Amino acid sequence: MAKPEPTPRSSLALRQIALLEGLSDQRLDLLAQQCLWHSVEAGKPLLLRAEQQGEVFLLVSGRVRVTTYSANGRQVTFRDSEAGEHFGDISAIDGGPRSADVVTLEPSVVASLDRASFMALLRDEPLVAGRVMLRLATLVRQLSERVIDLSTLGVQNRLHAELLRLARAAGVEGNQARLDPAPKHAALASQISTNREQVTRELNVLARSGVLRKDDKALLVADVARLEAMVSQVRGDAG
Repeated sequence: MAKPEPTPRSSLALRQIALLEGLSDQRLDLLAQQCLWHSVEAGKPLLLRAEQQGEVFLLVSGRVRVTTYSANGRQVTFRDSEAGEHFGDISAIDGGPRSADVVTLEPSVVASLDRASFMALLRDEPLVAGRVMLRLATLVRQLSERVIDLSTLGVQNRLHAELLRLARAAGVEGNQARLDPAPKHAALASQISTNREQVTRELNVLARSGVLRKDDKALLVADVARLEAMVSQVRGDAG
């Protein structure tokens, strides 16, 4: 990680962090002083799996990927995080090692808060503690759904489910969603535990059937309803 900047950033930057929304100016000023601030280039690790560190990271700007690697070197991606999100709170809460790697996807500014300060924040601000609990519950549900998908669905069905998730995250208008920029085939493969070639083949099938369409550098999900029906049907059959 880049070295901390010599002076703390303004608390105004922390107002962009969803976890801290609604906190008083005094609390935000204190957090800004407690944080270490980092400017990090794209493609740099912020966290490494199994590290014994307990800081919580607040993503002020940029984008990161939460990922890890299997014993044979295959990348497994959990999710991408955008500006305004936070990560690292699991190790801060239980004192255990990091459970995944976090790598910057683009130049990013992050503020790191040490474990003691984060735990004090949870004790002093019930609203923040409630948001952390809700986020962890959401992660458990997402991971449970992913385990079920990996255990019961074929590669093509897992890709359909991932495309549907991306479409909903991007925002569905009418019956379409625009993924901009288009997700890389290797990144999709790491999300659904397969290889790039299989992803490319299935994307071509979906394009020929009219579900997907290239739109300059973006990928257009041209028939979200059909994609939803495909995912719903196979999940129902698997259950």
